[in-house]
Amino acid sequence: MKKIKITLVKSPIDRPERQKETLKALGLNKLNATKEVEATPQILGMVRKVEHMVSVVEVNG
Repeated sequence: MKKIKITLVKSPIDRPERQKETLKALGLNKLNATKEVEATPQILGMVRKVEHMVSVVEVNG
């Protein structure tokens, strides 16, 4: 399975509560926090909901 690196690049302040909860579920609590996760359909769906606040990079390996 592919891995992706997700980085929070914009603040969740003044965003809907649902988007804040999605970021928390992804493990992104602070600005510039980075998580490396498997690219499952569930994770990709969560990323799509907050794609305006995160940066996604595919990891080789």
